[in-house]
Parts: sequence; C-alpha cells; structure tokens
Amino acid sequence: MKRTEFWKLVLTSSLLSTAMVVFLIRWPVPEPAHAGFTNTRTQTFGTGRTQDEDINIRIYDELGPGVVNVTSTTLERNFWFDVIPRRGVGSGVVIDREGRIVTNFHVVQEASRIEVTLYDKSSYEAKVLGTDRFNDLAILEIDCPAEKLHPIELGSSDNLKVGQKVLAIGNPFGFEHTLTTGIISSLGRSLRTDSGVIENVIQSDAAINPGNSGGPLLNTQGELIGINTAIYSRSGESAGIGFAVPVNILRRIVPDLVSLGYVRRPWFGVQGRALTPGLASALKLPVQEGLLIERVEQGSSSDLAGLRGGRRRVLLGNFFLIIGGDILVSLDGQPVRSHDDLVRLLADKRPGDRVGAGFYRGDRRIETVIELVGYERFGARRI
Repeated sequence: MKRTEFWKLVLTSSLLSTAMVVFLIRWPVPEPAHAGFTNTRTQTFGTGRTQDEDINIRIYDELGPGVVNVTSTTLERNFWFDVIPRRGVGSGVVIDREGRIVTNFHVVQEASRIEVTLYDKSSYEAKVLGTDRFNDLAILEIDCPAEKLHPIELGSSDNLKVGQKVLAIGNPFGFEHTLTTGIISSLGRSLRTDSGVIENVIQSDAAINPGNSGGPLLNTQGELIGINTAIYSRSGESAGIGFAVPVNILRRIVPDLVSLGYVRRPWFGVQGRALTPGLASALKLPVQEGLLIERVEQGSSSDLAGLRGGRRRVLLGNFFLIIGGDILVSLDGQPVRSHDDLVRLLADKRPGDRVGAGFYRGDRRIETVIELVGYERFGARRI
C-alpha cells in the first residue's frame, strides 16, 4: 500500500469514528423504568388511641399510686458465720387511709426490717399487723400522712369469667410500677404452697415476675380482684401462667389480721388417710371413698362431736396404718375423699359455726352436727 493511500484510510476511519460518537451522544436516552407500585390503602391510620388503650392508661394513672414497693431485709449467716443482710423486693396494695397495706406473706417472711416506698418515692418503715401463711397474705402498717395514701377499692371474685381482661401493676425485678395486661385463663385452681393449699386461685396470662408478688390483679372497673402470688415457670421468669389469691379471701380474713394478728380457724382435729378402692377392699370397709380417721386430737371439734380414731396399728404392704376408726364421708353436704377436701370445706368456716357431718362407724352410717371450736395456737404463728 502506498503511503498516500494509507493516510487516506486513517483519515477516513477517524472521520467515521467521530461521526459514530457524535451520533451516539445525541441519540435520545429513554426514561428510567419505575416499578408500578400503587397505594392500595383507602384510608390512613388514625393518630388517636383505642378504647382498650384508654382503659389501660386510666387504670395505671388512677390506681398506680395505690401500689407500693415492699423491701424486706433478712439477716443470714455466710460461710464464716458472719451476719449479713439480704434484701428482697415485692409489691403491696394500699387498702385504706390508716396506712394498711396488703402483700404476700412470703415477701415479708422472717424479715427483720420492712420498708415501704410509695408512689412519690417517699419511704416508711412498716410493721406487720398480721399474717396468714396458709393463704400467703400479710397486712402491713405504715405511719404516714393520709393524703399520701391512695387505697384501691376491693372488688369481688364471685362472678369472674374466663376470658375477662385483667391488669397487673407491680415491681418486677425492681422495675417500679410496671403495668402488664392479660386475661383470666382459668378459675377455681388449687395452689399448693409450703403451708397448705390455697383454693379457688385465679389463673391469668398477665406477665408477672419476681417482684410482682403482693401486687394487685385488677379488673377494667379499677377494682382489686386478686393478689398476685405465684407463677408457673421452669426458668424462674414469666411463662404466661400466673396465680392470684382471690380478693374474697382477703375480705374474709382482714378483720382478724388487723384485730388479732392471725386468722381464727376452726380446729377440726383429725388425722387420717384417703381411702382407695384397693385399700377399702383389703380392709373390708363398707365404702370405697372417704377419710379413714386414724387419730382424733383431744379437745378438737371432732373429739367434742364424738368421732373416734383407730385402735389398732397394722402393716399393709409397705406401710403402717391405724385401723378401726370412723370413716368421714361428708361435711357440710359435700363429699370428703381426702384431707385436702376437708381443708377446702373448712376454709370459709369460723369457730362457732355448725356443720353437718356424715361418717361410718363399722357398717353403720351416722349423721351428726359438729360445732366448730377454735384453737388459738393453730392460727397464732406469726413472723
């Protein structure tokens, strides 16, 4: 190729390249594609609160000042036998303007000093007016101006329904005045404690944790319907199963706790064994269910009514029992199948009450009326 032709080719290629660049620069660029989203919402969310939220807020604002923080101090010995203080935290409910506060017995048990902190952060040393370890309740008293006290009205636990909304206020893990909500999950539960069985306990799914003990379980009318006392948990924290002592128990025992320091209870005075069909068959008894009375305590209601305990000790299988005593089968018109039944049927009774009783002596059924007597030492155990 001649040199002149080469440079013509180069020049032609340069012109074509320049023309192509100019063409591409001036080519119209299409608009970027957009996703075809459209607003399908026909209305906007309101900024106001729901009726349910308003109820929660009202309950918290109006009743929160009636919930207190209870701090108890117990003295313990460490490994070197040094005395060291241990502090426990619970909740409490103001029930009148005389400075009386209800909480759980286990919150103040064996406490050497108890301090109550009110809603306004002021603190007062409290004294124990009375305790009922069987229902895990205690009444405290503080000396403070009446205007600082905001009593919560006692409601009723008679007509509660499963599914009913409930609210709890307390101090879980020391976080003061925490509100949680839920529903009544079940009614009529029996809660076994170290001191016995609490009957007709309210079960709810309102979150309660250590520190909530002694605090109120409330209905949406702002009434106290129970005292939160225990949770069911494998980890020690709320699993959505909480238990509250019904307020009707509190109503019944407050007068005794305030005036006496303990609850007057009837002393039925029997020790026995629940019958099973196998045991009844082996002993050739006339009934297959009931409470086989092994021992009657002298001076008790049962002793004064003429009930008899067993007279002969025998070995049956791997255990000893005392036979020959009466078999209690009913009390106050209700069947008695175990000692727990007996405790439940006597829970609402007081010394001086009269109850019908049915029992077997040998093959003969006897119906009688038992006048219940008190046993002061039975109820007078105080911390």
